[in-house]
Amino acid sequence: MENNNQLEEKMWFLRRPTQFLADVAILCCAFFAAYLFRFDFSLDEYYFNNALNQLPFVVFVQFASLFLVGAYSIIWRYVSLEDIKAFLKAALISGVVLVLVRLLLTPEQFLRWQVPLSIILMDTGLAFAGLLGLRVLRRFVYEFAEKQTVYSSKRRAKRKATLLVGAGRIGAALAKEMVGRADAELDVKGFVDDDRRKKGGSVGGVKVLGATDDLARLVDELNIEEVVIAIDQAQGKKIRHILDVCRAIPVKAKIVPSLNEIAHGRVSVSRIRDVQIEDLLGREPVELDNQNLHEFLSGKVVLITGAGGSIGSELVRQVGNYQPEQIILVERSEFALFQIERELARDFSDVNYVPLIADIGDEARMREIFEEFRPEVIFHAAAHKHVPLMETNCTEAIKNNVLATKLIGELAGAYGTKNFVLISTDKAVNPTSVMGASKRISEIVLQSLNQIYATNYMAVRFGNVLGSAGSVVPIFSEQIRKGEAITVTSPEMTRYFMTIPEASQLVMQAGALGSGGEIFILNMGEPVKILDLAEDMIRLSGLKPYEDIDIVFTGIRKGEKLYEELEITGEDLLRTRHPKIYIGKIATYETEQVAQIVQQFRQAVGENDEAKIRSLFNKFLPEAKITEKEKSQAGQAVKQEKFFAHTPNLGLAEK
Repeated sequence: MENNNQLEEKMWFLRRPTQFLADVAILCCAFFAAYLFRFDFSLDEYYFNNALNQLPFVVFVQFASLFLVGAYSIIWRYVSLEDIKAFLKAALISGVVLVLVRLLLTPEQFLRWQVPLSIILMDTGLAFAGLLGLRVLRRFVYEFAEKQTVYSSKRRAKRKATLLVGAGRIGAALAKEMVGRADAELDVKGFVDDDRRKKGGSVGGVKVLGATDDLARLVDELNIEEVVIAIDQAQGKKIRHILDVCRAIPVKAKIVPSLNEIAHGRVSVSRIRDVQIEDLLGREPVELDNQNLHEFLSGKVVLITGAGGSIGSELVRQVGNYQPEQIILVERSEFALFQIERELARDFSDVNYVPLIADIGDEARMREIFEEFRPEVIFHAAAHKHVPLMETNCTEAIKNNVLATKLIGELAGAYGTKNFVLISTDKAVNPTSVMGASKRISEIVLQSLNQIYATNYMAVRFGNVLGSAGSVVPIFSEQIRKGEAITVTSPEMTRYFMTIPEASQLVMQAGALGSGGEIFILNMGEPVKILDLAEDMIRLSGLKPYEDIDIVFTGIRKGEKLYEELEITGEDLLRTRHPKIYIGKIATYETEQVAQIVQQFRQAVGENDEAKIRSLFNKFLPEAKITEKEKSQAGQAVKQEKFFAHTPNLGLAEK
C-alpha cells in the first residue's frame, strides 16, 4: 500500500503554493461577486474601476488576518470544529479592519481603500465561506484518493466486523477514527450500550443497536468477529461481565487502552489490545490535585531512590509531568538504571535528569550526591520487598530497609531537604514477616527524624502493585506461557491490589498533602483472592482453568499472612482532602528509644545474628509475631470499606 507521502506527491494540487493561489482566486471572485450583488449584476465603469483599485488592499487585509490566526498551519486532512473557529476569527478581524478604514479615514486621502459597508459585509461572508468550502473539498478529495489507493491494494487485509461496547467519549473517539480511516482493520457495525436512552441513536454516524444483553443476537445477525470494550472509567466487575457474555457466545473481546495510558501519551485510542488482568481489577482513575502537585514538584530538585524499580521508575515518569528543575535517579542496578534512562531520553527529552549508580547504604557516596545536588524532595522507593527471601536474609533486610533509610533520612535533614516520602507497605501492619517488620521499624525511624530535623518526613502504605517485579502477576504469566501449573499458596489467600501508576500518583499526592510525621494509608479497594486472579489470567490467555492449565496449592510460606491488613489494631484513620488517602493515627516512639532500637539492630547486623534480629522485632514491636508459627487468620481480616466509611474528616495542620 502506498504511504501518505507518496499519495501527496501524486496529488500535486493539494500542496501549499497551490492552496495560496486558489485562496487568492476565491478572495478576488468573492469581492467582485459582492459588487455584482450590490448593484444587481449591473456594474458600470466607475464602480468597476473602484473595485479594481480596492481589490489589492482588501485581499491583503484578508490574507494578513488568515496568517494572524494561524489558518495556514492547520492540516486540513484532520480538520475539526476547533480549526474552523480560526477562520471565523480571521473573518471577524478582516471585517473590523475594513469597517474602521471606511469610517475613520478621510475620503480625500484614502478614497481607493474605502469599501462600502454593504460590500464589506457581503464580501466577508462570501470570501470565508469560499475558503472553508475549498478546504472541505480538499479533505474530501484527499480521503477519496486515499480510500481508492487502499482499496486497490491487493495486500489489504480483510476488515473485521466489530461491535463497540460503550457509546461514550472513548467509544465515540474510536468510532470516528475507525470510520474515517480507509486502512482501519475494524469495520464498525454499531454500538452496544446499557444506557437505554441511547438505543436507536447514533454516535459519529454509528448507530446504537442495543444493550450488552443483546450481544449474542447482534453477533449472530451481523456476523460479528470481534467485540471491543470502549467504556469510560470501566469497573472491573463490568468488564468481567462483558467478557463472560462474549465467552458464552463465543466471540473475541478486546479493549481500548485505559484513560491513564491515553492521557500520558503512551498509546492512542485506536491502539486496541487484549483485555489484561489490570482491566478486571481496575478501579476509577485517580483524580489528582494538580495545583497542589505543581506547587510540590515544579521547579524542585527531586531525588528518587530505587529509580529503576517498579514503583521508582513510575515515580520518575509521573514526576516528569510536573516540570521539576531536575530529577536525580539513584539506583544500584546498572541494567535497571539503563532502562529508565533510555526511556527518559526517548519520551521525556525536555526533563533534566541525572542517572546515578549508587548503593543507598554507602554513606560516602550518598553524602557526595546530597552535597552536589541538594535535593528538595525525596521519594525513597529503594527497599528489599520480597517476603520469603527476607526470611532467610534478615541482616540484609535490616541493612537496606532500616539502616539505609535512616542514613538517607539523616542526610535529607542535614542538607535541608524539605519533604521526604518513604514508600512503605501494608505488611508493616501487625507484621508476621521480617520484611514487614523491617518496614515498620523504618516508619518509626522516620517519625523520630521528623522530631529532630526541619524536613517533613512521611510514609505511604499500600498493598501489592500489579506487575511489579517478583509479584504474582508476572510469575503466573510465566507459568502460563510455559504451560506449567500455576502455584497458589492457599485457596483462601487474599491481597489488596493497585496498579503501578495509581500507586505512584497517590504517593505523590500524599507527599504534597503531608506536613510531617504522617503515615498515609491508601484506599486499596476490595481485597482479591489469589485463586480468582490465577483463574482469570488463565481465561484471559484463551485457556481453561484445571483443563488446559492446572492450579496447585503449595501451602503458606514462612512469614506470609492469609489476609493482609491496612489497619493497626486500635488506631484511627483520619480523612484527608483526597478521598483515597487516609492518615493512620499511630503512636510515635521517643527519640531516645528509637536511637536505642537502631543501635541494637546495628549491633545484631554486625554480629550477623538473625535470631537476635527476630527477637528485637518482637521486643520493640508489640504487634509483631515474627517467631511464632503463623495461625489461620480466617475471619481476622477487617473489611476495608468498613473502617473507611466511619473515619472522621481531617483538616491537615501545618507543621
